[in-house]
Amino acid sequence: MAIPLNYNLNSLRVRWSSTVVAVLGIAGTVGVFVAVLALAKGFKTTLVASGSPGNALLLRGGSTSEMSSAISLDQEHIIEDAPGVARDSSGPLVSGEVVVIAPFPLKATGTDANVQVRGVSPKALAVRNIKVVSGRFFQPGLDELVVGRNVAGTYSGFDLGNTVKFGGGTWKVVGVFDAGGSAFDSEVWADAHVLNGVYKRPENNFQSVTVRLTSPEAFQHFKDTLTSDPRLTLDVERELEYYDKQSRALTTLITVLGTLVALVMGVGAVFGALNTMYSAVAERSREIATMRALGFGTGSVVTSFVFEALCIAFVGGLIGCLGVLPLNGMTTGAMNWQTFSHLAFAFRVTPPLLVGGIVFALIMGVAGGVPPAVRAARARIAVALREL
Repeated sequence: MAIPLNYNLNSLRVRWSSTVVAVLGIAGTVGVFVAVLALAKGFKTTLVASGSPGNALLLRGGSTSEMSSAISLDQEHIIEDAPGVARDSSGPLVSGEVVVIAPFPLKATGTDANVQVRGVSPKALAVRNIKVVSGRFFQPGLDELVVGRNVAGTYSGFDLGNTVKFGGGTWKVVGVFDAGGSAFDSEVWADAHVLNGVYKRPENNFQSVTVRLTSPEAFQHFKDTLTSDPRLTLDVERELEYYDKQSRALTTLITVLGTLVALVMGVGAVFGALNTMYSAVAERSREIATMRALGFGTGSVVTSFVFEALCIAFVGGLIGCLGVLPLNGMTTGAMNWQTFSHLAFAFRVTPPLLVGGIVFALIMGVAGGVPPAVRAARARIAVALREL
């Protein structure tokens, strides 16, 4: 015979003060847990969004990032003739690129942050399907910049028409592009040959080559052709896979540290739930004895008290999740350890993260509810009834 659920709901209402304390403890823990995971999710989503399933990215063999890679112009010409390379009226959709890091002041604090400056060819827009939303694209051979939309809003001096000094050169901002929320929105783009010249690098060397393929299915044949060519020593991978790898180090760190913080807070929340439920057991010893005498079994008593703890946990989890929702889409920034540049990205509070938060709350509810429930079920009926 099961104890009516109304009994548990009325008990929570009567003991509302201790219930509220337990609910708030669980809500705070769940809020921190979901917020940290949303931060990691946002960072990873922004980087992975930089890749396209129809693109391949090539680095020097053994390189882990663009910063440590080098590809010559002759090698780029070989890549352009490989099977599976998409073409338009201007020729093969292949972009040889270089990357440098330059410090620029943040608008919010005035302190410098590293920004990734990417030297590209005019084909970069078609290779990555990026659109210039204000001004125009740079003219090849000139000291001109186009900047991602996050750069224009985050750093000082990048308003359209302004001049910016870095690397020993003076550059003019001629356009702003929208990369659809990817990492490119936090980059500054210039002509690759001009950028190499300003930084005294060999003019016909690149650090990576990005290729638009005729289709995602063309990748394997494209890769096999280039990796078997004795003239080349290149690593060929899908652009999506490259940026996914780039996101792992910081994403893992954020997730691990955030989870540890949430677990420490969770211990406190569990003790709060334990205190609430043990108090309920102590106050209701005669009620429990009466129910046992009326025929309610041990299992019914345990189920009843665990249900109360789960109610507290569910409400706390729900409040915690609702409290985190305003963070969704809020922009923040962090250092990308692979490139040592500042990356702007937004919190991503997704339905799976919210479900995970509720599950985490229910786990705390079980941990805080089972011991008091077992104690209630083991109470000696005769002793409790003598107090009536």
